Amino acid sequence: MSGDHPLLSSPDSPSAPLVPPSTLAERLEQLLPDGSSSPPILDSNDDGQAESLLVREYIADSDCGERRGKQIFSVGPESRPQFPLEYPTRHKKRQASWGTMELHSINGNSASHDVLQAPSGVQEKANKSHPDILLHEDPRLIYIDDPKRTNDENEFTGNEIRTSQYTLITFLPKNVFIQFHRVAYLYFLVIAVLNQLPPLAVFGRTASLFPLLFVLCVTAIKDGYEDWRRHRSDNYENNRESLVLQSGQFQVKKWKNIQVGEVLKICADDTIPCDMVMLGTSDPSGIGYIQTMNLDGESNLKTRFARQETSSAVAEGCTIMGIIRCEQPNRNIYEFTANMEFNGHTFPLTQSNIVLRGCQLKNTEWVIGVVVYAGQETKAMLNSAASPPKRSKVERYMNRETLSLSIFLFVMCSVVAAGMGTWLIRHKHQLDTLPYYRKRFFTNWGKLNGKTYRYYGIPMEILFSFLSSVIVFQIMIPISLYITVELVRLGQSYFMIEDRHMFDCNSGARFQCRSFNINEDLGQIRYIFSDKTGTLTENKMEFRRASIHGRDYGSCVLVADQLQEENDTGGGVARKRWKLKSEVAVDSELMELLHKDLSEDERIAAHEFFLTLAACNTVVPIVSTGTSSSCAKGDLDVDSIDYQGESPDEQALVAAASNYRYTLFERTSGHIAIDVNGEKLRLDVLGLHEFDSVRKRMSVVIRFPNNTIKVLVKGADTSMLSILANDSQRDDELRHSTQRHLNEYSSQGLRTLVVAARDLTNEELEQWQGMYEDASTSLSDRSLKLRQTAALIESNLKLLGATAIEDKLQDGVPEAIESLRQAGIKVWVLTGDKQETAISIGVSCKLLTADMQQIIINGTSEAECRNLLVDAMEKYGVQSSNEINQSLRCKSNAASDYLVLPDEVKTSNVPKCHAGKEEGKISAPLALIIDGNSLVYILEKDLQSEAIANFFFILQLFDLATSCSVVVCCRVAPLQKAGIVDLVKTRTDDMTLAIGDGANDVSMIQMADVGVGICGQEGRQAVMASDFAMGQFRFLKRLLLVHGHWNYQRIGYLVIYNFYRNAVFVLMLFWYILSTSFSTTSALTDYSSVFYSLIYTSVPTIVVGVLDKDLSHRTLLQYPKLYGSGHRQEAYNVTLFWITMLDTLWQSLVLLYVPLFTYKESTIDIWSMGSLWTISVVILVNVHLAMDIHRWVFITHLAVWGSIIITYACVVILDSIPVFPNYWTIYHLACSPTYWITILLIIVVALLPRFVYKVVHHIFWASDIQIAREAEMLRRKRKHLGSEKDEDSS
Repeated sequence: MSGDHPLLSSPDSPSAPLVPPSTLAERLEQLLPDGSSSPPILDSNDDGQAESLLVREYIADSDCGERRGKQIFSVGPESRPQFPLEYPTRHKKRQASWGTMELHSINGNSASHDVLQAPSGVQEKANKSHPDILLHEDPRLIYIDDPKRTNDENEFTGNEIRTSQYTLITFLPKNVFIQFHRVAYLYFLVIAVLNQLPPLAVFGRTASLFPLLFVLCVTAIKDGYEDWRRHRSDNYENNRESLVLQSGQFQVKKWKNIQVGEVLKICADDTIPCDMVMLGTSDPSGIGYIQTMNLDGESNLKTRFARQETSSAVAEGCTIMGIIRCEQPNRNIYEFTANMEFNGHTFPLTQSNIVLRGCQLKNTEWVIGVVVYAGQETKAMLNSAASPPKRSKVERYMNRETLSLSIFLFVMCSVVAAGMGTWLIRHKHQLDTLPYYRKRFFTNWGKLNGKTYRYYGIPMEILFSFLSSVIVFQIMIPISLYITVELVRLGQSYFMIEDRHMFDCNSGARFQCRSFNINEDLGQIRYIFSDKTGTLTENKMEFRRASIHGRDYGSCVLVADQLQEENDTGGGVARKRWKLKSEVAVDSELMELLHKDLSEDERIAAHEFFLTLAACNTVVPIVSTGTSSSCAKGDLDVDSIDYQGESPDEQALVAAASNYRYTLFERTSGHIAIDVNGEKLRLDVLGLHEFDSVRKRMSVVIRFPNNTIKVLVKGADTSMLSILANDSQRDDELRHSTQRHLNEYSSQGLRTLVVAARDLTNEELEQWQGMYEDASTSLSDRSLKLRQTAALIESNLKLLGATAIEDKLQDGVPEAIESLRQAGIKVWVLTGDKQETAISIGVSCKLLTADMQQIIINGTSEAECRNLLVDAMEKYGVQSSNEINQSLRCKSNAASDYLVLPDEVKTSNVPKCHAGKEEGKISAPLALIIDGNSLVYILEKDLQSEAIANFFFILQLFDLATSCSVVVCCRVAPLQKAGIVDLVKTRTDDMTLAIGDGANDVSMIQMADVGVGICGQEGRQAVMASDFAMGQFRFLKRLLLVHGHWNYQRIGYLVIYNFYRNAVFVLMLFWYILSTSFSTTSALTDYSSVFYSLIYTSVPTIVVGVLDKDLSHRTLLQYPKLYGSGHRQEAYNVTLFWITMLDTLWQSLVLLYVPLFTYKESTIDIWSMGSLWTISVVILVNVHLAMDIHRWVFITHLAVWGSIIITYACVVILDSIPVFPNYWTIYHLACSPTYWITILLIIVVALLPRFVYKVVHHIFWASDIQIAREAEMLRRKRKHLGSEKDEDSS
């Protein structure tokens, strides 16, 4: 600022008359490209933001002394890509750009002042792959207060919503159709249909339908209950009431009957029923406050404005008629582009002029608006889609084993059919006399004389034998496994949610399971991709240091309260002071400099510095008045002030300015008021350029009381230093000293911003206003034109200084990261912070250690980046994949021009560092630090002809990164985060987990195998897109090392046990059929076969899957390396599966032949033998399960032994029904000692090999888990003996 004009002149000082504001469209709402609120002013652009621009132009009328005219208003950004909330799925992952740090405009053009340009082909692909990008070729026309004309011309949807999936008529067919998308259900349907055919009716027709009907009914009941709840919610929403303007009066109308074009009146604390453009509010300036918690989870208030033209008309009671031309419905809740025609004038509408369905009106008596989107077309409803479904790794392997068993089933059925054919050919001359296969009936009288009897020829008999075998062996594919796994996952989720160790007392946030189908993946995580701000840190900013006019401040500090009291006690006149929610320390030296009556350059720079902090923001002050008598010489008026803002950074800076007595206490649509050391300074806001991820800065155009026009700017150093004036040697010295301070702050882990300002001449102001008027009314390339307009005034700035804000680490983060690394998990930090800040945070959270060799790749060109990459690989002996796989061939997707990684290069074995083998190689652990620009250079391909070469550079980056113990990616854009996760997913079979707290982390969270959201300060977008949510990063340690381990061990065992349980039953039947001339007859009753997997043996597996624990949580947390069992897939792998199948083969032979041996001399009938087999197999599989249970509790005993008792009870009931062929058999068997000895012999002989194998393996090849279990048992034994000794001594 120039010293020619008084800066602290009172509003009452003689000067040009103040200009009354003539517009209400000030943009205070932060717009983000990715759908979340984030800090709008960061050195570390960890959060993607968007831009808006607010301009006012006043033209003096010399005749009447008033100002009229041209008004230029806020608009939202269109340059950024409007990506859908769901990140592209794995099949589409290569159709997305690697995430250049540039934002694309609507029509595919791009403009970037500080970042790299992406190839045009990439832009075109991005635009084509995201249908939400709006092309304003067909605007939506809304006639204000004329709903009939509006809807007759366009047929817009009504305001009735429907989130339910079914109706009474469609429920049954639609639900069944959806359920039969599971291939296993189709398989059992075919089995049930085949069993209805007379030649194939092996089981009773009713019994064969029971398993499928049971599964379908259970799922249908669950789906029906959930849909009934949706119907109830829909009815409540649709029948709520609002005031609608009808015949000149506001009348009550149900929400479902509201139409587009109608004018609504919303009262305080009411919920907005639809998306509507504000026309007026109870505030004369047209301001309204809304809370968007129902929409994005944020509790802080947002500011919205009505246009001055319509607001004045509403205040005067005039009828409002006009036309709104707006964009078609889309999902972007942070953007709205429209124009309004009113009283012959056309002016733009932006996001600051619209309130969305689901928001609540706060601190405002009423708001009047016109409906532009209703019902299913509202942004809230368009964003109600669920996250893309994920499947667990175990489930994918389970499908592989199911296919293997299906092939084995086909082989068994083929053996039976071939044996049947061989037997029939051998006995074809005896078929008339055989009891089952005779050609004709024995009788020679009546209608049956000469009739064929169950004989259709040898070829058809072979086919029928094959199909009958399929029916008999159907449970080889366990249909109950699907329900069992779902129930077990539900139980596991309950115990995770109720874990008191994962409850955040500070925020009251409980652990959330938002996806129940990937619990076991938590036990196999190899890579963690973490955001920094708000995830590793608290995202609660505190102003710590400042560099002003080349001098560092922040070392000599006093508490603000103490300093205030010292100053206040000096006079007897009561003065007003401001009380903030939380006081921060201030530098006494800087405070003294600010309030000296000097005109030195340093004092002026300090004044402008804090004036910029107080004025250049979108924070809304909320003041409450009180009185304090703490002062000895009179009462002190104390106004408590709270700052509401979407960015913790902004709130910290404004609070810091207030502590230095530059208190922002009033903000309206056209001006702000700042208390400067007791003197009120009223400043007219002529324009506001909000922070966006392209410009990386924010500016405000201010008119001072003396008519001086200034632009105040703050932003990231990378974007600010290049637009500073460099007219003198003093400017150069000031820049270098500030840069030195910035580096010092960053090395301490502080977040930095650069502050600058300059005067605007009248010519510059007029040129800027003219350019903006054209840009603001454009419906195409609006944001591109607005950025060009902003660049006009954001140049040749005078450097004022820099700020440093501390974002403290969350509690327990260093310990959690250390434990995760000991568990064999690689932690990658993906942040928007600058390199020095990221490294400092990495050191403080123990991610980077002193013994690590840091590899820094931050080149300024493609050649430099690739040279750095190659040099690092050579220096540290990292072998590249293209050296290992000489025959590797790159495949290209010609349709999309995006690179496809061949399946051949997927591996779970990361490259090895051959360190120490050659001279110069270093054996220390490696840490890779790479910035976003380098990622763009390495990962983006500009031309198809360069795809092959670029592909190998991608492989080299991957090889180097996976060879490092730690990877830190700084200055990365949100889409780059997802691209990095995608790179690891496609190159390995390892499981990935992404964790973040902001909307800029959504794409990363949805791309990873497991997504975790932090309930932090940046809204709930990350939580809503995640699979699991928690309050603190440190809970991730317990989630993975404890619950992840338990869940994986349980589910892995559960799947293998279910395959074993059904296979042993089927193989027993198979051996029996081979012993009965391949006749496909069964010794078991129909209901015994059906109840076996659904009732007899299902409950123990569910209980064990939910409650069993191989190790205690204390042991798992004490020894993180035990988590490696999931990496090695010890609980579920192909080898273990086939070993279990071999054991199953032995047990099935024992089940069949031991009873045949013990009863070979008896006259026992086949139904008695079937009853014995039923009891024996149930006892066998339950004892088998009991051998593997680690933790016995009362419920486990009840389930395992109760299952055997229930089986006996069912057999007794079935054997008591006279119509069944096995009538009374169990009563005869139970009286014989041979029966009980046979069962005991079966159990011992069948399980003896398994018992011997477990003992030998435990003695000679004990696993880490087994050793830890022994240590646990010894500790418990010592503790028990110690307590006994204490009792004896007492």
